[in-house]
Amino acid sequence: MSDALASRPGSSGESARPAGGHLTGGPMDGPMDGPMDGPVYLDYNATTPVDPQVTEAMLPYLTAWFGNPSSSHPYADRPRRALADARAQVAALIGAQAAQMVFTASGSEANLLAVRGALLAAGRPRPRVITQATEHPAVLETCHALARLHDARVTVLPVDGDGLVNPATLAAALDEDTVLVSVMAANNETGALQPIAELAALTHARGALLHCDAAQAAGKIPLDVTKLGADLLTLVGHKMYAPKGIGALYVREGVTLEPVVYGGGQERGLRAGTENVALAVALGAAADLAAHDLATGAPTRLAHLRDDLHRRLDAALPGRVHLNGPTGQRLPNTLNLSIDGIHGHDLLAAVPAVAASTGSACHSGTHTPSPVLSAMGLDTDRALSAVRLSLGRWSTSTDIKTAAAALISAALTVSHPMPGLANSAEQATS
Repeated sequence: MSDALASRPGSSGESARPAGGHLTGGPMDGPMDGPMDGPVYLDYNATTPVDPQVTEAMLPYLTAWFGNPSSSHPYADRPRRALADARAQVAALIGAQAAQMVFTASGSEANLLAVRGALLAAGRPRPRVITQATEHPAVLETCHALARLHDARVTVLPVDGDGLVNPATLAAALDEDTVLVSVMAANNETGALQPIAELAALTHARGALLHCDAAQAAGKIPLDVTKLGADLLTLVGHKMYAPKGIGALYVREGVTLEPVVYGGGQERGLRAGTENVALAVALGAAADLAAHDLATGAPTRLAHLRDDLHRRLDAALPGRVHLNGPTGQRLPNTLNLSIDGIHGHDLLAAVPAVAASTGSACHSGTHTPSPVLSAMGLDTDRALSAVRLSLGRWSTSTDIKTAAAALISAALTVSHPMPGLANSAEQATS
């Protein structure tokens, strides 16, 4: 080994954290200082801050350990091992094998590889893909593109008032031409958890594949690809405290896909291009931390905080607060509410101390309802009144009290006053 390489972090005698070493003592051991500063952040479903331990794990691969993992000289050794370790870490989070994981540049790319890859690899003249109405646009728009460019037939299943697919509806839609069913694990707006295992069993009975976009679910609830029956499953880094620009697709052994990027043989030939080792290491570290969160009660802690926020709003604004989505069958961190008398964008604009989101879109000053809430059958006023409050690793009980008081005050002052609510904002902080 050269003197220059021997001095690199991780060479003989170096005490830096191993690339594949498990990150212990994670944030969920108790409240800890994190990267959050400024308004109360309740938009974790949109994106998460990068966990400092994730940053620490990836930084050496942006500096000293820069080699191309496909090279044959010593500079490639550490990146190659790190890539393999990260693949195993991500696989472990969902009960998969390392060889079944394909790194991608985003969740959208992973969805593209799954949906387009499965349909094109099937080699049928007019393949059918089935999805559902509240799916992420990365899936819905891919399906529409396949219909336009490859004459695929697309069936979009309806959902009920909670945003859930009725398995009987899928059973009726499946036929011998169905190649793929794509249904998300958890909805990004309402947190609704789909009955994936039941849908997968129906899908397999008709000889089709099941793809599950688990971008929102991974790290928030336990996932096991075998128990789910998923043939393909999408993970996303920036939804689980890793940087943006990294995702992964689980591909069950024996499933054939058309590549999403052509070229070299990286990622089993499915996604060509020199691997971004630093981001893969980040995703692996994030997967380790997520597994630690799940094992140490993070979902229960977040559910308690979420429900406390709901109770505070409901008590201070009686009769005005309506939950959108299922009461029980949802992510532990997600609260989607409509508050009568005020549109969601007006509410959040009046509360600069809280960072949250609505599902509505604004075009030339005109707000349109969330397609997810509209598919659930909500009327326009209720859909436009919705706000999504999503909690995460650094959410605290103080955050909940602060956010509740600010939202209640805005709901009382921006909307039309309602009898008996004059002192509600003060009550929320007690």
